[in-house]
Amino acid sequence: MKLRRILGSVSRLATEKLSSSSRCPSRQIFTASQRNAGGDHSEALPGKHIEWASLGSVRNSRAKTKSPEELTSIWDDYHLGRGHIGITMKAQLYRLLEQRAAECRYFVIPLWRGNGYITMFAQVEAPHMIFTGLEDYKARGTEAAPYLTSTFYTELSETKDLVFIRGDVVFTSKLTDEEAKWLMETAQSFYLNDTRYKLLERFNKHTHDFEFKDVLQALDMPVL
Repeated sequence: MKLRRILGSVSRLATEKLSSSSRCPSRQIFTASQRNAGGDHSEALPGKHIEWASLGSVRNSRAKTKSPEELTSIWDDYHLGRGHIGITMKAQLYRLLEQRAAECRYFVIPLWRGNGYITMFAQVEAPHMIFTGLEDYKARGTEAAPYLTSTFYTELSETKDLVFIRGDVVFTSKLTDEEAKWLMETAQSFYLNDTRYKLLERFNKHTHDFEFKDVLQALDMPVL
């Protein structure tokens, strides 16, 4: 797709999104059932895996005696397998992400594939971050199904300075685990890196000044 066409699509999407949001600030692009399409994402840490479950509740003394490094390793092992991603972040960084996402909930991220890229549309509705294909969103609007959902768990943020993040690939035919992890980490970087955040802020608040090529350059991708 030519760059001009991509920028035109992104600009129209942003304009429609911002005008709708200004009329109804609480409007959600994806419904609750769509956010949970990858599974039941309650705010309690999942505990079905034998090693993670052996820690019991976050109030359990066994969990409290584990170091952040040990908990991170167990969390990573718990999510080994097709369609599941487990990563962690420092609590202070999550608080910054949450604060910025309250003002700037939407963004577009190019996902490199082959000799080009597809554009993903992201929405943050704390404690969830949802990704779908921009073309699917343009075609189906609020009925577009997420490709990937991620959930932030904060139970151990005060005692271990850790926030656990679980990603679930809804359509494994559309995203690999590696692509999903890259999307999660890249989306977070646009909230946590001050320079990148300016692009995200521009997309949400100053749409007419937004240039998609700036996102490509920030990610060291060629402008096609």
